[in-house]
Amino acid sequence: MNTDIKSILIKHGINPSFHRLKIFEYLRDTRQHPTVDTIYEDIAVEIPTLSKTTVYNTVRALAEKGLVSAITIEDTEVRYDADTSLHGHFKCTACGALYDIDMRQLSIGNALPTGKKVQGHLVTERHIYLKGICRECQR
Repeated sequence: MNTDIKSILIKHGINPSFHRLKIFEYLRDTRQHPTVDTIYEDIAVEIPTLSKTTVYNTVRALAEKGLVSAITIEDTEVRYDADTSLHGHFKCTACGALYDIDMRQLSIGNALPTGKKVQGHLVTERHIYLKGICRECQR
């Protein structure tokens, strides 16, 4: 078990139970932007005592503490991302895959300051979601 993950949870006021450690480790190690169902299915193979409720409560706590981002591109699903750096997301409308997008490729990347005011409005979150056909589906 990664002691770095344990110390991060403790630092953010989250009890580092075995299940929470495994869920956070899983999210940090994947770039797939999984749903609660996906997280549960992938980890339950290794940890049969895991419940979907535990996964849901854990990702909610991680999101509340800013350790993961909840991505809601579609109203019907929430995906999770442990990369909390400034980046956007692209969802393929053909295959459903979700990709990270480097904000430096978009001219608005530096114009989205968190904790600063934009036209008098205090920015507390930033979300950039793009949809289209991914490069794999275009082939």
